[in-house]
Amino acid sequence: MQEDKKIQARIHSFESLGAVDGPGLRFVVFMQGCHMRCQYCQNRDTWDMHAGTLYSVEDLKKKIMKYKNYIMPHGGVTISGGEPLLQTPFLISLFEELKKEGIHTCIDTAGNLEITPEIAKLIDLTDLFLLDIKCINDKICIPLTGFSNKKELAFARYLSEHGKPMWIRQVLIPGITDIEEDLLQLKDFISTLKTVEKVEFLPYHNLGKFKWEKLRNPL
Repeated sequence: MQEDKKIQARIHSFESLGAVDGPGLRFVVFMQGCHMRCQYCQNRDTWDMHAGTLYSVEDLKKKIMKYKNYIMPHGGVTISGGEPLLQTPFLISLFEELKKEGIHTCIDTAGNLEITPEIAKLIDLTDLFLLDIKCINDKICIPLTGFSNKKELAFARYLSEHGKPMWIRQVLIPGITDIEEDLLQLKDFISTLKTVEKVEFLPYHNLGKFKWEKLRNPL
């Protein structure tokens, strides 16, 4: 792991035994940094690309391995955020190490990035994707998140074409992302994908409101 020591990532926090971010018990890593600006974000404190704590691949692997007996054989490691794909080189090195240990790898992502050769390599190393489709209606998605949904839909198609299992997730925001016509369009889109194992509609809540307030009024 000599080369891996040179690679570091900014990490926001951890959840040692998560039960909702993939199959089985999971060690969940929340990466720091996100380029999207979702108005309903529950992890607003992960946006800053320069915050968080720096970890090397070696240090993070050591932390994960303490929980190996709990997460194996039915669980694994889930990388969430923030947006994990913004720190792809680090995750490639980490997942290569986890593969040596036979640990199941999962990424929770919006997929709203171009699929570069690096991201394609990371996709190959990932066992499962939790793909957050913000809203199938781009006229809603753009003002809601600051971005078009075109890249995330292309990401879903890429996963399908390359045989990568995925769980599709969408937060239902009353009056915004729960419109029947849009949900039917989402259903039609999902029906074109070959590797969707589960579809989850997540209820909107305001438990992250205090984070927004704290960032507006840091003192």
